Formats: sequence, structure tokens, C-alpha cells
Amino acid sequence: MIRDNYLDINKLIKNKKILRLFLVVKRHGGVLRFVGGAVRDALKNIEGGDLDLATDLSPDELVEACTEEGLKTVAIGIKFGTVGVIIDDSLLEVTSLRRDVKTDGRHAEVEFTDNWEEDASRRDLTINAVYADEKGNVFDYYNGIEDLEKGCVRFIGSAAQRIKEDYLRILRFFRFYSRFGVGAPDKKALAACVENREGLKNLSMERIKEELFKLLLTPKAAETIRIMQDNGIMSYVMPEAKAIDNLAFIKKLLDDKDVPDKALLYFFTLYQPDAALAENLAVRMKFSKREKQKFVRWAERKVTLAELSNELSVQKLMYETDKEFCREMFLLIIARNQEAIPYFWEKYLTINDISAPEFPLRGKDIIEQGVANPQAIGSILRELENQWLDSNFTLSKSQLLENARLFNKVS
Repeated sequence: MIRDNYLDINKLIKNKKILRLFLVVKRHGGVLRFVGGAVRDALKNIEGGDLDLATDLSPDELVEACTEEGLKTVAIGIKFGTVGVIIDDSLLEVTSLRRDVKTDGRHAEVEFTDNWEEDASRRDLTINAVYADEKGNVFDYYNGIEDLEKGCVRFIGSAAQRIKEDYLRILRFFRFYSRFGVGAPDKKALAACVENREGLKNLSMERIKEELFKLLLTPKAAETIRIMQDNGIMSYVMPEAKAIDNLAFIKKLLDDKDVPDKALLYFFTLYQPDAALAENLAVRMKFSKREKQKFVRWAERKVTLAELSNELSVQKLMYETDKEFCREMFLLIIARNQEAIPYFWEKYLTINDISAPEFPLRGKDIIEQGVANPQAIGSILRELENQWLDSNFTLSKSQLLENARLFNKVS
């Protein structure tokens, strides 16, 4: 189905210079169209991310056309038909139309075609198989626009066949259902996901983690994860989630707010791990070094309501850890203690105004008291620091030095 001038092209294109590529492809006998998520999101008036384009030129033909026109190309995935084209310092990914020759549940062997509907037929969901040209004409081969308007997320053709081509499509189905779905999931799609869930075992954990984190950032993530759990999907990729209600609650609070590491916070909220489980999850999920350190630290350093109940307590926690950790602890405490929201959310918003005092002594101060042994210097500093903390940061440098002299005499 072709819908003339259906889409406001300004919703797709921020940099008009990329339209040059459409002219280049046309001059060399080809057609170029936007495809996938950018088109889908533009149809829903959602600001999209990266642009994906498709062409009926082969990769070699596209590279030749760009070279003749003075455009630089980058080999991104020539084997799979994708060429990067650089225009005005922007990298555009252009993929030649394809048909699947062989699939193994993870990757596909492809050959190139000039048939747009054939290319659309190999995509996963109807809402992801809509194309648009530079004039705003929309090409919809599988009623994706109607499904998008109705909130119906379904596979193209046979749901089971689409899933067997790449089992990650099970998780993608639930992610897009959580984002665009209205009402209950499509029955045929859900049944096919359940029937083929064993195939999830064949996927790399890196791919699973990426999809799960994207799912956690969608509007109905908690409701969707419950559906996945009720239908035995989650057990094939992760342990059973323990705190779906907590996830639903914290998402209502944070979804529209700019919070660092939001997906990681949601994941922690969902599982409420102790230190051992946190370590296990971080390894299994192939977290980055930074993600693992943060995730395990949240579990190891259990923070109580009392430690966040007043400014002095927060200062002590901040002195022990850092401001970022305190900020994260406020959010995780709120997720576990919904009744505490008014007070703790207010404190969270003002945490940037709180700072931890600086311990007034250094090693040289102890050396000046006549202590030369490095071990003794460290021991005295630790003792004085504990005294300073016990005094709620009130002991002055002179008082601490006096205590140091007394401590040195006793020692």
C-alpha cells in the first residue's frame, strides 16, 4: 500500500544535507528509502534515533555511485549488505534489499534483491516494515500503519517462522508490545513466542542483555515482564523476577526524568539481589566493568532508611562512598519503600546541595607529631578519623592533633 505525502519528512530529517544521497542513488538508477524504527517513530510523532535506509542498489553499486559523486563510504557489514555513507560528518547506514537464504535462529545468510516487498517480508514485525521516501510517500506492504494506530504488535506472516529465523525476535516482540501495544498481546504472536522459547537458550547473553535493558525503559515494562513470567519466557533468559510491583512503582516516578544508569537501576529493583546474586547476575549478563562494579556495590553496601533520614546521616554516607552512590541509594530506597516517597524524593532533589566534610588531617600532620613508623601513622589516622566521625564531624584539627599526641603517648 502506498500513501502519497503521508509523512511530514521534517519529522525524519534534521539535516537536509543527507537528501543529497537520495539524488546520488537516483542518478545511478536506484531507489533509496527510509525504513524501520525512524519511520515508525515519525508516524507516532516520536522523536527517533538513528536513521536506517534501504536501497535496491547492491552494496558494490552503492559504493561505486558514492565514489563517483565524491561521497566517502565505510565498510560496516558488506557481507550483510550494509554500507556506511558519510555526509556532513554524519554516518548513514544504507542496506541493500535482501532475501534470506539460510537462517540458524541467530543470524541469516542473505542474497540481494531489487524487490521491496520481498525485503519487507523478512523483517520481524509489521510496524517495523514501513518505508518512506524523501518526499514523505510511505510504502506499507503489511498494514504496519494500521497496526501502529490500533496498538497491534504482530509478526509478518508466520509468527513461528519469523521467530525461528532469529530467536531474539521473541524479546523484541515483548519490547515493542510494551512500547506500542494496546490491550492484550496478539494471541498468535504470544503463542509462537511460548512455543519457541527454548530457542532463547541459543542466544548470546550480550544480545539478551541489550534487549532486556531496552525493554526496561519502555512504558509497560513491569506489566510486560509479568506476562513473560506467566508464560515461562523469563526463566529461559533470567531468574524469576522478585519485585515486579517495585519496578512498576519506580518507573512511574522516573520514566520521564533524566536519571543516569536508569536501566541498570530498574534491573536492580526488579531482582533486589544480595551480594552473591548481584555478582552472579553481573557475570551472566556480561555487564561492562563499570556496570558490574556499580551493580555489585549497590548490593554489598545495604543502606537503611535511617542512613538517609537526615542531612548528617547523608553526609556520613557520602563521606564513606560518594555523592553519586547516595543519589542512587535514594532511588533504590524509594523503590523498596513506597510510603517514604514524599520525604525521600524531596531529599533526592536536594542532594546536590549536600557535601561531605573533608577530614582535616593528613599523614604529614602525624609525622610532625614525631611519629615516623608508616604503620603507626596509618593506625593513628584511622583512629582519629573514627573519632571525628563519631563526633559528627565536629572535632577540629587542633582537637584531633591533641588526641593524636595523647594517642601517641599511650602507644
